[in-house]
This record gives sequence, structure tokens and C-alpha cells, in this order.
Amino acid sequence: MNNESQALEFEVRPWGNYTVLSESETDHKIKTIVVLPGKRLSYQRHSRRSEHWFIVRGVGNVTLDGNIVEVGPGMAVDVPVGTNHRIENTGTTDLLFVEVQHGDYFGEDDIVRIEDDFGRAEG
Repeated sequence: MNNESQALEFEVRPWGNYTVLSESETDHKIKTIVVLPGKRLSYQRHSRRSEHWFIVRGVGNVTLDGNIVEVGPGMAVDVPVGTNHRIENTGTTDLLFVEVQHGDYFGEDDIVRIEDDFGRAEG
């Protein structure tokens, strides 16, 4: 029996990287996400999926509809459908978390970017 798992997708982004671990066209996608020190993801929302984040390593701030929560290892955050959200690495080492997306569609065109440090906001 082979116990090794193989990533379905790996992407490097200006803020860090992500690896897709599991994906279904009908109900979920699971990723590990690494955010580099001092970087943050875009402030965004989704209309067709919720997200659950479990912080594995590092520290940061999560913004949910304008409310900021400090997070660290072992903490979890729920991001309901339609909630404006972002995560920022406020530490000096990589911030690693597992993201479980649940919904009926997981395409990039379900991302509405409100603010983005890398010029990808819708305006």
C-alpha cells in the first residue's frame, strides 16, 4: 500500500503559494496555503462557496466583513458564503493553513476582489 499523497495542483502567487490536496466538482476543494511574512491575500468574497480555515503554523490577522481577529496555530475560522474576507501574515515566519472550501462551484471567476496589493481588484 502506498501512503504517499500527490498534490493535484501547486501555484506560486505574489503572497506565497497554495497546493490543492483534494477536489470534487460537486461539493469541495481542500488546499494548503502558505502566506509569506508581511504578505496578505486579497480582500474578497465568494457567492458559491464557504471556506473553513485551520491555522497550522505562524500567526496573522483574519478580516471578516471588516472585523479583525488574530489567529495562531490550532485556531479555526469559518468564512460563510458572501462574507468579505482576507488573511494576513503578521509574523516573521511562513503562515500555513488548511482551507476547506464547500459549495457547488470553485472556479476563480467566483472571486470578487474588493482590495488587492497586487493590482487584481475589480475596482
